[in-house]
Amino acid sequence: MNTTTLGKTGIKVSVLGVGLAEIGYELSLSAGDAKQAGDVLNKALDSGVTFLDTAECYSVSEELVGQTVSHRRKEYTLATKAGHLGGQSGKEWTYESVAGNINNSLKRMKTDRLDLVQLHSCGVDVLQKGDVIRALQDAKKAGKVRFLGYSGDNEAGHWAVDSGLFDTLQTSFNLADQQARSSGLLKKADARGMGIIIKRPIGGGTWGAVRRGKEVQRVRGYDDTYFNRNSAMAKAGPVPGEPADPVEFALGFTFAHPEVDVAIVGTKNPAHMQSNIRLVERGLKADPRAVEEMHRRFDKLGKDWRQMG
Repeated sequence: MNTTTLGKTGIKVSVLGVGLAEIGYELSLSAGDAKQAGDVLNKALDSGVTFLDTAECYSVSEELVGQTVSHRRKEYTLATKAGHLGGQSGKEWTYESVAGNINNSLKRMKTDRLDLVQLHSCGVDVLQKGDVIRALQDAKKAGKVRFLGYSGDNEAGHWAVDSGLFDTLQTSFNLADQQARSSGLLKKADARGMGIIIKRPIGGGTWGAVRRGKEVQRVRGYDDTYFNRNSAMAKAGPVPGEPADPVEFALGFTFAHPEVDVAIVGTKNPAHMQSNIRLVERGLKADPRAVEEMHRRFDKLGKDWRQMG
């Protein structure tokens, strides 16, 4: 598995990361499904994947990490997100909610330190107030957190980058969601030395659904939007240099952008995890003609297509 440095954090990570929303939340695995989650996570670690990304609000995701791979803690970089109540009483997006999230994450994942805690898609108003940022900073001073990140998009993503307060940016980017490129967000974050983590690099597999004339699986809130966008771009005809495998095309497109450090892909299926790993290990070299054509189609059709938060 190829590795890279996660921006100014200096952490060496695999270019492919595991997104844990599907294990814990989107596809509704329960705590009793620890074996299946363990199969996915241990397969990833055995294959050299070293970046795990979860969140306190992904249902039982953090508990499953603690149950299945906490004994291998030295083998991976552990990133989570904070800001919601996460089972606490009170109000979300406060100093107290973020501090409580961090403490709960440490317990659930059976670790004494989190490598990266990211604010989870809060708006500019929350960022400007400053309480949640101070909670992250205090947790870092206390030794609970190594690095601070922002996970989000659009105006809030730009605010987080411009502030200079964060070590990493996690943001949406794929064939149907290119505003991070067209708005200059990726280049700006890269220029500041931030580690750049891409969420939804496959776009829910919707390009493949369009190409195969199939209905999209409506699992995630963004699936319909990505399907409709990809349908619009596909109407322009064949893409020069497009590979037959739509997942290869989607991941290759994402990694064709040099600002990208890590792309996180989620699945609860060990076979899908292995397939993604093989693609990355084989080397994803997107045809420049295909990348340029998808840029052109997005820029023509998607000027008002905001990033999907």
